[in-house]
Amino acid sequence: MASAVALLVGVRLYQPRRPGLWYWFAAGQVLAVLGDITYDYYLYGLGDEPYPSIADAFYLASYPLRFTGLLLLSRRRQPGGETGRLIDAAIAAIGLGLVLWTFVLHPTVADGSAPALERVISTVYPVADLLLLVMLAWMFTDRRGRTPSSRLLNAAAATLLAADTSYSVAIVYFNADPFPLDAMFIASSLLWAAAALHPSMAADTGVVRLPSTEHSVARLCVPAACSLLGPALLLTPYAGKNTLNSTVIAYGTIVLIMLTVARMAMILTQLKTQSHDMETLAMQDEMTGLANRRRFENALRTAMAGGSAQVALLGLNGFKNVNDELGRPVGDHALASLAQRLARTVPDGALLARIGGDEFAVLLPGRSSSESGSLATQLAAQLREPVHACGHDLLVGAGIGVAGGERDDPMEVLRRAEAAMYAAKRAGQAYRRWDPALDEQSTGHARLGAEMRIALDTGQFQVVYQPIVAYPEGRVAAVEALVRWEHPQRGTVSPAQFVPVAEQNGLIIELGAWILRTACRRMARWRAELGGSAPDKVSVNVSARQLAGPGFATTVADILAETGLPPHHLAVEVTETSVFEGGQAVTTLHELRKIGVQIALDDFGTGHSSLGLLQTVPVDILKVDKSFVDNVTEAGRHSVIAEALIQISTELGMTAVAEGVETAEQADALHQLGYTLLQGYHFSRPLAEPDFGRRPTTTGGMTTAAVVGQAHPGLQDATMR
Repeated sequence: MASAVALLVGVRLYQPRRPGLWYWFAAGQVLAVLGDITYDYYLYGLGDEPYPSIADAFYLASYPLRFTGLLLLSRRRQPGGETGRLIDAAIAAIGLGLVLWTFVLHPTVADGSAPALERVISTVYPVADLLLLVMLAWMFTDRRGRTPSSRLLNAAAATLLAADTSYSVAIVYFNADPFPLDAMFIASSLLWAAAALHPSMAADTGVVRLPSTEHSVARLCVPAACSLLGPALLLTPYAGKNTLNSTVIAYGTIVLIMLTVARMAMILTQLKTQSHDMETLAMQDEMTGLANRRRFENALRTAMAGGSAQVALLGLNGFKNVNDELGRPVGDHALASLAQRLARTVPDGALLARIGGDEFAVLLPGRSSSESGSLATQLAAQLREPVHACGHDLLVGAGIGVAGGERDDPMEVLRRAEAAMYAAKRAGQAYRRWDPALDEQSTGHARLGAEMRIALDTGQFQVVYQPIVAYPEGRVAAVEALVRWEHPQRGTVSPAQFVPVAEQNGLIIELGAWILRTACRRMARWRAELGGSAPDKVSVNVSARQLAGPGFATTVADILAETGLPPHHLAVEVTETSVFEGGQAVTTLHELRKIGVQIALDDFGTGHSSLGLLQTVPVDILKVDKSFVDNVTEAGRHSVIAEALIQISTELGMTAVAEGVETAEQADALHQLGYTLLQGYHFSRPLAEPDFGRRPTTTGGMTTAAVVGQAHPGLQDATMR
């Protein structure tokens, strides 16, 4: 009775989503209690032990209620796998049922000395136990989440089965007093109660799924072992002595064999289906539904083995920033939308695949170079329209590389397309077709990169400084640090040659840190030695790759601390293109601004959305590009732009520096427009040891600046951008 109460208390305490099954268990327990009360009334009240009696009616009536609860517990809410579970349960139930028949049911039925009703009741109990056995087999084959509560219920049902079976065996074979077996019935009641009082009883095992173990070792071995019980019983001397036993066991064995064959056929079918599904998944990109790299490479090998093929490789520009700034769900949605758009463009017979994070490839078997070029043009046109993703309109550019061949190495064709794609990205072209010159360029870059490594280790690089002059007084207000490379065999190597290579191979990080440290150390020494004659600031060019590193601001702070240079004496020069896409680059600039370093926007006016950048990038200094200075002495567009830029910088509280000043006329014209800081070869070329003691002279009433060092009018400095 306490067990029945515990079942109801558990429902009230934990409020499971499916309380009905627990009410069925409680009702079955109550009927068992009524059976106990009735039996005790006969035994202790009347001094009689009738069998069968009304108590047996209560006991037997409790079985259907418990079966119903177990059925509700085991019921699936999601389809799939039921047929296999039914067959597994049937095999286990029939195999174990044959054992139960041979050693319990048949001896009870064959006992002619007992009254008919007693034999019927004695048979019903084992039959009910057999049904309980079927239910336990059903629950055992259920792969869903098994909680401590469900395991306790299984133990309660199994204990009840063991108690009833032991009761029958004790009476049939040993004619013993079954009173000690009452401990097993009590244990079963305690297990029902424990299952209800465990917190996990509220778990909805009907919907919880664990990783699939459909064909685990236990799932296969248990039915297989049970299917062998029938043939094993036929070999026992006890079973062979009775014709009825032999007949039942023989028919049961036949059924077991048929069920086992059916189950094996089902398993083979499932394995074949799963193998096909796994092969499909292995060849398909999960996000876009397109072919993946493995399938593309297999198709490319097949196409190249049978003839010619063209490959178009498409790589998106700056797509990483979409994930960084808007979140990966937006990026995933954008990729899926792009995939659908590209799929509508690809012709029949072509294979479109996603072969990397932001890279797509198109295979055109048996097509010509002109057809692949036409397709590349169409693909590029598709990417000119914005992509709508999660409320955002994204304009995603791309570079497309095209390559082809006839009976060539498939991986070589793919490599050529990749080389062409990167070349198209560097040149800002819609697409580019591979040619041998690209490989020569790549080889040259690789060789130059190796020589740069040696140059860094052996001290071949040098930092030079170009003054930024306060005009017209001629005082050197600041210097810009520039890098030079004197190669032992090549001679002077232009930064325009080695800086892009350093950007590509990553050496720019180490080279940039060396330039920054050298410039800061030199600036600190100038200020200590020259005092007021020293420039106020040194500016150092920083590459996009340096800004993209999350630890760059920390590197700058460490160098300032190491060299003893106050942060306000350092300016970091960046180009518009390096910060146009936002992301980590802009974050780094804000971090530098917080520690007191000034930000200079170099080559202003030649990049992307210049005015828009002034709203998002923390800029202190605008460096007006040389292209607006060259014709500033002439009336027209360039002088108007130069005047507009000085007005913008003034209104926004920024400092403007005009770059590339080569003549005195340009300097005077810029001064009349309002520029007070000028830089260029009219004043000085970059020098390793500038002379900060020189001052301007006045000739013919016109104020001009004396050069600091030797001037080279007409030349434009190539700096590390």
